[in-house]
Amino acid sequence: MTKNTSNSDLRVVVLGAGMSGILSGIKLLEAGYRNVTIYEKAERVGGTWRENTYPGLTCDVPSHAYTYSFEPNSEWTRQLPPGAEVQDYFESTTRKYKVDELIRFGQEVTRCAFVDGRWHLETASGLRDEADVVIAATGVLHHPRMPDIPGLKSFGGRVLHSARWDHSVPLDGKRIGIVGNGSTGVQLVSALASRAGKLKHFQRTAQWIMPVENPTFTEEQKQAFRDDPALLKRMQNDETYLANVERFTTAVADATSPEIATIEAIVQENLERSVPDPVLREKLRPNYRAACKRLIFSPDYYQAIQHENAELVTEGIETVTHEGVLTRDGTVHELDVLVLASGFHADRFMRPMQITGRDGRHLDDVWAKRPHAYLAIALPEFPNLFMINGPTSPVGNFSLIDVAEKQWGYIAQLLDLLKSGECTEISVKQDALDAYEAARLAAAKNTIFASGCKSWYLDAEGVPASWPWNYARFRDVMAAPDLSAFEQKQRTLAENS
Repeated sequence: MTKNTSNSDLRVVVLGAGMSGILSGIKLLEAGYRNVTIYEKAERVGGTWRENTYPGLTCDVPSHAYTYSFEPNSEWTRQLPPGAEVQDYFESTTRKYKVDELIRFGQEVTRCAFVDGRWHLETASGLRDEADVVIAATGVLHHPRMPDIPGLKSFGGRVLHSARWDHSVPLDGKRIGIVGNGSTGVQLVSALASRAGKLKHFQRTAQWIMPVENPTFTEEQKQAFRDDPALLKRMQNDETYLANVERFTTAVADATSPEIATIEAIVQENLERSVPDPVLREKLRPNYRAACKRLIFSPDYYQAIQHENAELVTEGIETVTHEGVLTRDGTVHELDVLVLASGFHADRFMRPMQITGRDGRHLDDVWAKRPHAYLAIALPEFPNLFMINGPTSPVGNFSLIDVAEKQWGYIAQLLDLLKSGECTEISVKQDALDAYEAARLAAAKNTIFASGCKSWYLDAEGVPASWPWNYARFRDVMAAPDLSAFEQKQRTLAENS
């Protein structure tokens, strides 16, 4: 087979300018790709950190671990960074590496079809483009989920979704209701309990809370980071944090492990120690195992829900009325502001975009049962389409930036084959995906996610949808592609003409 030497200027399109889209742009420029465009549906970069600006928004990963490996940040103000600082970090990194010059803002890609060896794209505004390679960096947490609560439109006050916050709505001294108690709901309670005239937290399912401290970095510490790059790098690669990631992923991968038993003991002791009122304590005690749902890391939720202005409501919601929330015990909870901390549709990924692969294969049909991808990166018959943080990626209480960088390292090696002319199309084989899925589904049954709770980690059939092994295995697999799992094709000269 004669190599095609015309691939030195591959046209690459990246979908999304969140964390992984910014990373893709930086790495593509670094590798010498110059024909690159990033399409972003919004008017700013940042992804989930752009979408979420609610009071109390905080990253639950240590700040220095939540940075690109090549771009440490000496200016974090706290151990767990506020959301606005994370957004600032992504915006400044975008400018520094000139990724902003690649981005077309306000362009939501609605259609992406593989025709005659190239990807044909169309945006909502009617813009059309073609590409040799598409990198789907669309993220997971960007399609807000509205709760199915009757009467929402009848409420006489203000309704706010946590991912569509309206900062013009006054909160101080108001009667505030918060629906949802994942990380977002917990952070909102912590931020607003002392500000509200009365705050009511409507809890459907109790959450295990992992205690964590969130100290500030002093000006002296930040100056030390500025003056000593080696110290800053050690903060990024903190051995305690890295060891905790290994222990945590080992724990969730094996529901019988001593590591998960340790986590359970910590969260149980935190509840017992933090909530002296036995009635409230039992209302806050989950009826499932720790880490079955995503663990909540909070330094102060238990203290906030015991604030004199706060009340935990565990009666189910019957309906929303003009005055507030009617619970099933007949109580009307009068409110001025109703906050919906109901999360996102985490199974959308690239959808609702219409993605069509080789021979008219539709992504909606491929994902009819569940979203899946080989090693979370590739799909059969969708050549030169690669995902970052795609379905079955590792998710949990650790840095998704590190996950994305490792996935990029894997994708970059596949791009090298295209760039060098080894092939013009590369896609994973169906039998490789089938084998991966069979192994993943078998392993998923042993994870803590499958131990008996409802969570956004589960697919429509109740099967854990994330990486079911520990982080060490993920790191090893991402080191280099097994090329026997991929089909490589070379277009003929006739096809190229």
